[in-house]
Amino acid sequence: MPVRIAYFITPHGFGHATRAAAVMVALQEIDPTIQFDIFTQVPRRIFHDSLVQGFRYYHLCTDIGLVQTTSLHEDLAATVRRLDTFFPLDHALITTLAALLRSASCALVLCDIAPMGIVAAKAAGVPSVLIENFTWDWIYHGYMQEESGLARHIAYLRTIFATADYHIQTTPVCDPCSADLTSLPVSRKPQHSPQQTRAHLGIHMLAQAVLLTMGGVPEPYAFLSQLQHYRDIAFVVLGAGEGAPLNWRPSADAVAGNALERRDNVVLLPHRPAFYSPDLIYACDAVVSKIGYSTLAEVYHAGVPLGYIGRPQFRETAVLASYITANMSGRAITEAAFQSGAWLSCLPDLLRLPRQPQRESRGAEQIARFVYGLVRGEG
Repeated sequence: MPVRIAYFITPHGFGHATRAAAVMVALQEIDPTIQFDIFTQVPRRIFHDSLVQGFRYYHLCTDIGLVQTTSLHEDLAATVRRLDTFFPLDHALITTLAALLRSASCALVLCDIAPMGIVAAKAAGVPSVLIENFTWDWIYHGYMQEESGLARHIAYLRTIFATADYHIQTTPVCDPCSADLTSLPVSRKPQHSPQQTRAHLGIHMLAQAVLLTMGGVPEPYAFLSQLQHYRDIAFVVLGAGEGAPLNWRPSADAVAGNALERRDNVVLLPHRPAFYSPDLIYACDAVVSKIGYSTLAEVYHAGVPLGYIGRPQFRETAVLASYITANMSGRAITEAAFQSGAWLSCLPDLLRLPRQPQRESRGAEQIARFVYGLVRGEG
């Protein structure tokens, strides 16, 4: 009988889901019979595209996180309003989830910072594993001076997170503690070689190429027309959305068909491209992106330079920036410089940064071995 593992994942962005997908794939590399019950609002396609096999998908709001107005800005008042309606967790829902976990014979519940999974696991009598590089109580604490309404949720969440049976922290860790495992950065593996990806993009192997991404979120990229001034560099732009100059938006046909469009030295990819994000990172010579765990981890393993746009209000930013400074080739880009295109004057310096050796040892494999030991009763 195949082993079933439940996975509760916060819907805050795609980074937690891609981290979870990397762990699931690594577990199925150890034991292909393992199957997953995934609970989240992150689109099913994220797991399908990441090559997770044999999973059931439950579209469920497992967490609130932060309400975002843009990829770089959050709405604290709206966040508190949603938290007030979500917590404490609904008892009837937890009872239903616990019954589902028992009927599915789930051996373990993994939680990428979605507290609902820990509570449901406890109600079902199933061991839970918290996987995090930050927890929401720690993030919310950084906003306390601006929004005191977060205080009651900090106390509530801290209590839940403390009840997880096992605790895994993933580097870069925001709030180090005596966890059961501290892993290396967790990222997905590429599925195609840089040569194959460049061929599909129409980029010569000897050309310098830069990937622009805001972590899977559509972005106006008001500076798109300026990219043509750097004709010796190929730009791969992921998710040019509403607000971009009209003549620079991907056509409706391109977006609907997941196709790419080429504008001289610029390749425009829709919000959901027919390209796997790690493949794009490994195929390029530099990445310019909003700073976030998933992108950092994938760039770390690819070894390419990273130009990163921080979110000064978001407490994780300083930790990730420090990790880049100590362990990667990178340059900080202010939001104003990014939005105006002024960052392009520093692009030659970014491309001159040394590539780091590709890291073959991955946090996903470390976590998978630990979790598989629990499944086999070796924990």
